[in-house]
Amino acid sequence: MAPPPNEDGTTNQQDSTNDQHPPISTIVIIIAMQTEALPLVNAFELTEDANSLFPKGTPWVRYHGIYKGLNVNIIWPGKDAVLGVDSVGTVSASLVTYAAIQSLQPDLIINAGTAGGFKAKGACIGDVYVASEVAFHDRRIPIPVFDLYGVGLRRGCSTPNLVKELDFKAGKLSTGDSLDMTPQDEASIIANDAVIKDMEGAAVGYVTDLLKVPAIFVKAVTDIVDGDKPTSEEFLQNLSAVTVALGKAVTRVVDYIAGKSVSEL
Repeated sequence: MAPPPNEDGTTNQQDSTNDQHPPISTIVIIIAMQTEALPLVNAFELTEDANSLFPKGTPWVRYHGIYKGLNVNIIWPGKDAVLGVDSVGTVSASLVTYAAIQSLQPDLIINAGTAGGFKAKGACIGDVYVASEVAFHDRRIPIPVFDLYGVGLRRGCSTPNLVKELDFKAGKLSTGDSLDMTPQDEASIIANDAVIKDMEGAAVGYVTDLLKVPAIFVKAVTDIVDGDKPTSEEFLQNLSAVTVALGKAVTRVVDYIAGKSVSEL
């Protein structure tokens, strides 16, 4: 329906545009590790959900609250019931993303977390990237067309204004379920033209693309994959400091989002 005319007979085109592209109201931040989540829980002054929205028996944790007019939800997959470690990886990430979208109907998903970076592509410890594309590097199916399905390339939400304003780096993200990198993984990551690698992003991207929810991937570099130090050692050494950097970066992203529509990002 067209907007009603003003007294002079003209119409208010801005009102019509705002109706078509309303400001973002509800966001969900998917984050794999409690260490990564807690700085943001504190920054946004969120409260842990006492009555879980999720199926009984799942360890998934939701923190929620209102921040600058936004309904902010952080979903953390919780601890493995048997081993007590963070439920990292693609299976947990895809499950919680699906459950969060079904339960909360968000306007935007932010997948935030730490990642390995490649010095050959210019990555340094502490760099924050907004991933333009996400793909898998460990789903090798050497059959025509199935090979493309295995890579599972998805594009993140276009955010040129956000990246420019906040001065983040942009690059492609490759996802696999192992912290280390085999020669086969390396070949696939090179084929994906990735700057950073993680264990969740492409799984989140698969679900958000399936359910047509815009997604932003914000990753902070903890280790240099093609460097001299063992990945696990460097990851643990830098995790605390880089988590602080990640928290500040995601807070800036949410500050920027407040009051804007997806098309303005």
